[in-house]
Amino acid sequence: MSIEIDRDTCVGAGQCVLAAPDVFDQTEDEGISFVRPDAPEGRSAEIANAVDRCPARAIALVEG
Repeated sequence: MSIEIDRDTCVGAGQCVLAAPDVFDQTEDEGISFVRPDAPEGRSAEIANAVDRCPARAIALVEG
């Protein structure tokens, strides 16, 4: 399973970073969210919480 963030939809609210700071971060200039390259495995509960908290629905979990 992978995490995808639609950068065009993201509004930079930061709810994903609050829900899973070891998985998500935001760009300094625009505040757009991204998955941290050093994100640990096995954070499914935190990631699901981040998906639910995203006000723009910009985060998706993709099988495969």
